[in-house]
Amino acid sequence: VERIVDKRKNKKGKWEYLIRWKGYGSNEDTWEPEHHLLHCEEFIDEFNGLHRMNPSLQKQKRGYAAKPASANDRAAKTVTYRTTPSGLQIMPLKKPHNGLQNGDGGHEKDSRHFGNGSQQQNMDLNDHEGEQNLPSMLEVNNDSPVVNGIGSSLANGSLNLHSTVKRKLDGEKDYVFDKRLRYSVRQNESNCRFRDIVVRKEDGFTHILLSSQTSDNNALTPEIMKEVRRALCNASADDSKLLLLSAVGSVFCSGLDYSYLIGRLSNDRRKESTRIAEAIRDFVKAFIQFKKPIVVAINGPALGLGASILPLCDIVWASEKAWFQTPYATIRLTPAGCSSYTFPQILGVALANEMLFCGRKLTAQEACSRGLVSQVFWPTTFSQEVMLRVKEMASCSAVVLEESKCLVRSFLKSGLEDVNEKECQMLKQLWSSSKGLDSLFSYLQDKIYEV
Repeated sequence: VERIVDKRKNKKGKWEYLIRWKGYGSNEDTWEPEHHLLHCEEFIDEFNGLHRMNPSLQKQKRGYAAKPASANDRAAKTVTYRTTPSGLQIMPLKKPHNGLQNGDGGHEKDSRHFGNGSQQQNMDLNDHEGEQNLPSMLEVNNDSPVVNGIGSSLANGSLNLHSTVKRKLDGEKDYVFDKRLRYSVRQNESNCRFRDIVVRKEDGFTHILLSSQTSDNNALTPEIMKEVRRALCNASADDSKLLLLSAVGSVFCSGLDYSYLIGRLSNDRRKESTRIAEAIRDFVKAFIQFKKPIVVAINGPALGLGASILPLCDIVWASEKAWFQTPYATIRLTPAGCSSYTFPQILGVALANEMLFCGRKLTAQEACSRGLVSQVFWPTTFSQEVMLRVKEMASCSAVVLEESKCLVRSFLKSGLEDVNEKECQMLKQLWSSSKGLDSLFSYLQDKIYEV
């Protein structure tokens, strides 16, 4: 929330407030009932105090009629869809080439005016492998917070309203996710600039956000997986007590980037199949070996590898609008992310087989009832609920958290590493064979990915 613009009484005689959302213009103002604003008392007091001192302001009220989305309305272009005989398809979001670079924290002025095109060009990750003179302190520009965009994600199943937040949430206004707004970050120990993720060092924990500028809907490529591994390595060595993993945009992760697979495997099948399979193996292994607790906040759909890694994390919180799908067999792939072992253990063999072989979707509530998700929150308060609980965890002893995870996970580690190795070896063999590759190409030739 940026400020309160106006107030009125509804038909029931209860107060509603017109909210100006941070980072948005007047076209995005919305009327919210007072009981939705329990964590915004300071804005209400400021607005009421201003009107008591200046009664003339009450005469300046103006009507806010809903306006149709214009061609320049960025909120209306988050995700587009089309209906085909095989089902609903999400079309990729066209990304501007002048997107804000996540890696440069020294351009605060540019990050404040990113809407006007003052943005830094993306830089190739490989060009900075040898850079040695980056600062040792993590610097975050908080002048341009991220705004929640999970409202545009797809929901599957009925929504069960949770009670509103009944306690004051201090300092949570900056922790909401959206692809439309970005903030600049200067990375520390990695000696490179992250291009497709954002890393924030908070009080007691490290926050990693998937924010891909080189793939659609946070799809994973070997380069993105390498950045996540480096961020995990940095977080394991710093003084943070735990890790929070979330995403920018309306989709948490759409799994492997299949357009990337087609392009790479078409050129050099044997070499690229080995490289991509090893990238997946190392990516999954980084989660298995991470010693600190990992908390995941799922704000939207999680598909393929993006859903498979969830059992490797310690706590998974999901929005009501999240859903989960691992259609490996449907897209002519074998399971990855240790899902061939973890899914039967958590979901039961019958449901795990449906997910892995038939591509069954799980709603957030179904995933919670089956044990894949810890808790489900209402979308409007999702980010605040997550941050409140993460900060409570971060107040615990670092030694206690790490040793507790060791007791829970230590006997599983070697088994998971063996499963990960076998799964990636199977993918490598599949992509190396002409039969397996032709099957993949025939399925993906008319699709980007299916939801």
